[in-house]
Amino acid sequence: MRVIRGGRAVKIRVGVVFLGRTRPGFDQQYGQAMTERVRSCLASMPFEIYQEPDKVADEPSLRKALTACRERGSEVLLALQTTMGDGRLAPVAGQLWDRPIVLWATPENPEGDMISSCSLVGAHNWASIFRRLERAFEIVTGHPGSPATVAELDRAIRCAATAARLRSARVGLVGSHAPGFFAMGTEPFVLSRALGVQLQTFGLEEFLDIVRGVPEGDVAGDMDIVRSLGLPFKDVDEDALPMASRLYLGMRRYFDRENVDALAVRCWPELPAVLGQWPYLGMTRLASEGFPIGIEGDVDGAICALAGKHLGMGPAHLTDWLEHDADTVTLWHAGNLPFSLSPAPGTPGGPRIALHFNVRKPAVVESVMRPGMPVTIVRLWQLEGTYRLAALEGESLAPRRQLMGSYGLVRLPGRDVRDVFLDLVHRGMPHHVTVFEGHHRELLLRFARLARLAWVD
Repeated sequence: MRVIRGGRAVKIRVGVVFLGRTRPGFDQQYGQAMTERVRSCLASMPFEIYQEPDKVADEPSLRKALTACRERGSEVLLALQTTMGDGRLAPVAGQLWDRPIVLWATPENPEGDMISSCSLVGAHNWASIFRRLERAFEIVTGHPGSPATVAELDRAIRCAATAARLRSARVGLVGSHAPGFFAMGTEPFVLSRALGVQLQTFGLEEFLDIVRGVPEGDVAGDMDIVRSLGLPFKDVDEDALPMASRLYLGMRRYFDRENVDALAVRCWPELPAVLGQWPYLGMTRLASEGFPIGIEGDVDGAICALAGKHLGMGPAHLTDWLEHDADTVTLWHAGNLPFSLSPAPGTPGGPRIALHFNVRKPAVVESVMRPGMPVTIVRLWQLEGTYRLAALEGESLAPRRQLMGSYGLVRLPGRDVRDVFLDLVHRGMPHHVTVFEGHHRELLLRFARLARLAWVD
């Protein structure tokens, strides 16, 4: 599994330490055999693994191991006790390692009457200490040869890495939130305290100058890329492409030159009024390419997309909760659905370049959310000095009616959607939600726990 920085895939780097005691105990032969099984399991996982070769049994060896992990850029520490280690080292690890820690408890020898490892007891002890130290951790239990264990370990490492990467992430905001949508405003110091994310603001005038200043050769080359996508046109023609490419390249510049990991843009009212175009074709392309992008200056929406990328959840669709009944919710926006979430171009419901539904200017991407997908509706938001996270699992359906823009119909089974909506509104959820393909509620719950977000159930 790879994670995303901007549109570029980067492997998660994991440092692995095996814990022990200066006074050996339990079945050391069994513990060594389990250690080798763990090493073999980790070698087959799609992470960049550094394994400290020597067992950590005292404070000097722990300091040496953690220094080596840091020097190799480890983002996640994976700690194992194939035979129970020294619990006195847990506070030292909590003091010296400022990133999330994953504890893996391996099983007892099922044969004989001897207590062979006490691995779970040791991991449980460390977990209880970390909780009191207010240190983020995950705990995994099971045999390294079990597919279920490997899947659980993969989830734990991804969640830990996502929490760690957000601590050093940089999100850009061009302009501010859309006029009147005050709940989408982000308090930068709350953001920094809660998630570690740095907010960098950029002026709209600066962005307009960047868009106007894109070299003609770059525009022409990008227009060829747009043509290669095979997107049909509706009520618009290729005359819209030069400015659409300028807007795309202007936004892309912030990822390439300003080193932002996610970007939110105030896309109205200035851009269509001043430049004569909406940026949604460019935003759709960026989201489809793995760049976390937020419409209408929605910083928290962009961060949610960034977290989803790091968690391996795929492209994010930031959209409005338009209407609902007891069973379904209609999701809609002016035209920014990632290509992978809609049917193929040229097929019914597939993406096409069109005019905005209201301010009749290009260039939006009209499309329908592909029916029959498992999906998760997610929202991350700030309220009263804390961050909250909600996730609803459902299935996309064929829409009951055709709409302009990008839209989809999602069924939320087992709950009255009217009650769900009222509860979320009273908990302060802003009007945007983010849609990911697949069911990810359990993964997001683990992430919320590691990132210390308030979980809204």
